[in-house]
Amino acid sequence: MSIQVRPGGLLIWQGKTYECALGKSGITSAKQEGDGATPVGFYPLREVFYRPDRLAQPATDLPLTQLNPADHWCDDPDHADYNQKVVHPHRGRVEELWRQDAVYDVIVVIGYNDKPALKGKGSAIFMHIAKQANNGKLEPTEGCVALRRDDLLEILEGLTPKCQIEIFDS
Repeated sequence: MSIQVRPGGLLIWQGKTYECALGKSGITSAKQEGDGATPVGFYPLREVFYRPDRLAQPATDLPLTQLNPADHWCDDPDHADYNQKVVHPHRGRVEELWRQDAVYDVIVVIGYNDKPALKGKGSAIFMHIAKQANNGKLEPTEGCVALRRDDLLEILEGLTPKCQIEIFDS
């Protein structure tokens, strides 16, 4: 089974449609590091990270790992650990996974550009909790697929290691 992501911020899973946020630069078939775009394509869902200090272990059949404050993601195209979870301190450029806001309280790692990771083709493409503007609208991401917390947790319950995500550009 696959999650379908459509332009305009629609995610379809098991016959239900959810609002989602996508990259601030839209959806692209030519993803590059730092371009703010969500990559078009069909990808596996690798694993789930979560903040045990903020929520109970999510219900899912995907592999689960508790985050801790030292966990980061290497987004340095010139480093051998590019597009992988790493422990801080780390010599490459990294992104914190243990954030002050709730965005990374739950992270589903999308298997984009990871086997192998090609230099500069983009990193840290996740499904995660969306930031919401004061009017309740979901704010665009840096290239990830983001959902309201309750929606993400609901979707997680049905996911298995055989599930994939398909991101369409039309």
